[in-house]
Amino acid sequence: MELRIQGLSKTYPGGVKAIDDVSLTIPAGMYGLLGPNGAGKSSLMRTIATLQEPDSGSIFFGPLDVLKDKRELRQILGYLPQDFGVYPRVTAQQMLDHLALLKGMTHSGERKDAVTSMLHRVNLYDHRKKALSGFSGGMRQRFGIGQALLGNPRLLIVDEPTAGLDPGERNRFYNLLSEIGENVTVILSTHIVQDVMELCTNMAIIHQGKVLYAGAPDAAVKSLDGCIWQKSIGKPEMKDYDQRFRVISSKLTAGRPLIHIYSPADPGDGFTPVSPDLEDVFFARIAGL
Repeated sequence: MELRIQGLSKTYPGGVKAIDDVSLTIPAGMYGLLGPNGAGKSSLMRTIATLQEPDSGSIFFGPLDVLKDKRELRQILGYLPQDFGVYPRVTAQQMLDHLALLKGMTHSGERKDAVTSMLHRVNLYDHRKKALSGFSGGMRQRFGIGQALLGNPRLLIVDEPTAGLDPGERNRFYNLLSEIGENVTVILSTHIVQDVMELCTNMAIIHQGKVLYAGAPDAAVKSLDGCIWQKSIGKPEMKDYDQRFRVISSKLTAGRPLIHIYSPADPGDGFTPVSPDLEDVFFARIAGL
């Protein structure tokens, strides 16, 4: 089913506008929501998950009015927040059994089968009797996605799921999310460009509560063809280049800043053209280009 968000806004006490007139159409499959920390991604996720009320706007998941029919939405929702609490002395098996019960699996046999299947699916079956307090960061994230998947949700929201994972755990998480995304609508909220590039066929970039881009990652990258140039400079030169060019990013390479600038024409000054990537799109959009 398709998720449709129209004119959504949310301002917190103190005047912070976390969501600013956001409109998005999110099809089935993997959808990336990309933005820097504090961009409003988590606020948008919490609103979709019916954990907070917006000031205005609407959300529909297929024919379901999310803001009016919260109970119905929660029955088909899986949600993995950025930070989720667990009872530290409870085992993974016990906690999943408890959560399955809360999700309406009242028959003990059905619940046992669902929990066992999920533990295998997220590669935690051998650790099922271990207290959650003893889990590594990667194991906690796999447990988190396991609890989100209980009950076969039709809409799955995962907020910053790979933060803190080592490369091996991250790849396993990628594979699991890709498998899930074949059958349900998955919203992946992240500030990690690689997550979106490797997993998502559609995406949006959000900054200061506003949508700066919505569409396919490949189309966004192609829009910058011929416009991204790079040059290695000395650290003392950084301020001068910032003033003279549209510098969109800088990273240290062999101790020297390697800068990327935006220019539709050859800027000269020793810059060389470089094929754009999604990171260039991200920084260019954030810079207002």
